[in-house]
Amino acid sequence: MADQSISGNLKNLSLNGNGVATKKSNLVVCFGEMLIDFIPTVGGVSLAEAPAFEKAPGGAPANVAVCISKLGGSSAFIGKVGEDEFGRMLADILKKHNVDNSGLRFDHDARTALAFVTLTAEGEREFVFFRNPSADMLLRESELDIELIKKATIFHYGSISLIDEPCRSTQLAAMDIAKRSGSILSYDPNLRLPLWPSEDAARSGIMSVWNLADIIKISEDEISFLIGADDLNDDEVVLKRLFHPNLKLLLVTEGSAGCRYYTKEFKGRVNSIKVKAVDTTGAGDAFTGGILKCLASDGDLYQDEKRLREAIFFANVCAALTVTGKGGIPALPTQDAVQRTITEVTA
Repeated sequence: MADQSISGNLKNLSLNGNGVATKKSNLVVCFGEMLIDFIPTVGGVSLAEAPAFEKAPGGAPANVAVCISKLGGSSAFIGKVGEDEFGRMLADILKKHNVDNSGLRFDHDARTALAFVTLTAEGEREFVFFRNPSADMLLRESELDIELIKKATIFHYGSISLIDEPCRSTQLAAMDIAKRSGSILSYDPNLRLPLWPSEDAARSGIMSVWNLADIIKISEDEISFLIGADDLNDDEVVLKRLFHPNLKLLLVTEGSAGCRYYTKEFKGRVNSIKVKAVDTTGAGDAFTGGILKCLASDGDLYQDEKRLREAIFFANVCAALTVTGKGGIPALPTQDAVQRTITEVTA
């Protein structure tokens, strides 16, 4: 099925005894925020109405790194947390999931970021963030693990770390190092409007690095926000406004419906599978983790439509399984779970 063509290339990947990735081959390095999500113990209530909260590790780039590792791939995380109980907990979670955390830094003054997440009856989310500033915003260029970045087959990042200095300059420097080292640049804007000073600042910040990416994953809601298109299904509008000359692959996720894909040679759509959604937190990150795991071991995937469609279906299943559980990282599926599901639905 979708993953069978790539699984063989992943068996020789390993971390050394210190939990550090020892090969460039297939390594995905994820840059950005890692934080604690506080999720109401019951759905469909406001934060004020929630009787209690459960804590769960999160942050989009960290979710992607853990997802790749749980799927049998090789991943590393670069970011900053507080020198506090939450920060140490997050470092341990990365290590527990075999994610190289040698690029994680600790801030002695700022705290680890927190986010309170409300869930509607449909499992959709609303966020309230506590980061004034939080440690992830304070990562400096001098703290980058340059050698780790140079190992990356794919260097993945979002837009939240572009909001404030010094992290913005640090991300741009890391992207430059990765590009010069031959890494594929992967971008998921992951719009979190409450964190930006204004809507205009968000659009400008997100688009400021758009033309540098080789792979971009974006949701329909984000397309609507960025370009204001009335018809989000109009391929010509999407291609004209969002597909830049150096882009290898543009992925537009459609939630439970699946995903559209665009390359220079072809375009199409891949359906997802039907599941009962409990919590959509981390679904997009699971999709990203699934597709990057495939791309890291098959760099020409975007040139072969059949293999690309299989990989996108694999990623769709990763996302679908994630929404059946609560919280970002805890709900991410394993390789075995994804493969079992693909076997069941394609039997």
